[in-house]
Amino acid sequence: MLKIGVIGCGGMGKDHIRRVTNKIQGAEVVAVSDVFEESAKAAAEICGAKVYTDANALIDDPEVEAVMIVSPGFAHVDSLLKAVEAGKRVFCEKPLCTTAADCLKVVKAEEEAGKHLIQVGFMRRYDKGYQQVKEALDSGNFGEALMLHCTHRNPEVGTNYNTPMAVHDTAIHEIDVLHWLVDDEYESAQVIMPRVTKYSHSELKDPQIMLLRTKKGVCIDVEVFVNCKFGYDINCEVVCEDGAIKMPQPMYPDVRKSAAVSTTIDTDCFVRFKDAYDTEIQAWVDDAASGVINGPTAWDGYLASVTADALVKAQETGAIEKIETAIEKPAFYC
Repeated sequence: MLKIGVIGCGGMGKDHIRRVTNKIQGAEVVAVSDVFEESAKAAAEICGAKVYTDANALIDDPEVEAVMIVSPGFAHVDSLLKAVEAGKRVFCEKPLCTTAADCLKVVKAEEEAGKHLIQVGFMRRYDKGYQQVKEALDSGNFGEALMLHCTHRNPEVGTNYNTPMAVHDTAIHEIDVLHWLVDDEYESAQVIMPRVTKYSHSELKDPQIMLLRTKKGVCIDVEVFVNCKFGYDINCEVVCEDGAIKMPQPMYPDVRKSAAVSTTIDTDCFVRFKDAYDTEIQAWVDDAASGVINGPTAWDGYLASVTADALVKAQETGAIEKIETAIEKPAFYC
């Protein structure tokens, strides 16, 4: 039984605590931590865990074998470095860190520790649809991937959502899952700004078309439209030398009513990717028993940060921006 300590008891933290407590096999939450003690106490009631207000104290707890970091992104770096120093396995919700420099600190710390300890919470790799596309690509039956056409549409966002958040909070999922699909890293980024929807506001250019090119020459376009109004609509098509692979949509029945045929579209990411979250955490727990990390690594978290920085710069310049890592990918992550 893997004994887990959870750092961060907001909405996502509580969601993971419920998931481990009610759905996941082979694990239990034994400690929770939040700077707001009342939040920690409320989370502890879900699973009967001990309560901390200091994340370091939770990591130092000898009963805690593995740590889930679900705190705000700016707080991740300190907890990650502390957990690596303690030699404890980590599941860290995205982002790994809020800056590429901090991500690189974590990468170097883990490499120096000599053991893979960190998995980043890019759950789309665990979605059945994306996995089916990956299996088809890896089969070799379709030749090499040439182009990817993707959409990330959301019904609406609040007025606190601004233009850079279209990268950091939305396209960040595509940044990770798409380079995983084609087994490549990114070379350049560009952002094209179409006419702005009437449902946007002064601090948000919406929609956006984000263009990525990989080192092997695969060209990717991602439409990010966060006020599309009609639903949470995620699509991915890979065009290959010998065919095209389109990711299936969640299975809902066709409904015939009032002289029309309709099919449900999800309106919430937590509904659309509910099964992916469950599969992701179960896989992390199962891998702990084998002492391996098979999910997104700290290097993937660093690569996502560097790519996001280039896209945000491209939002401002409109130019093609280079995506460059400060170091070559260490053999430790190959």
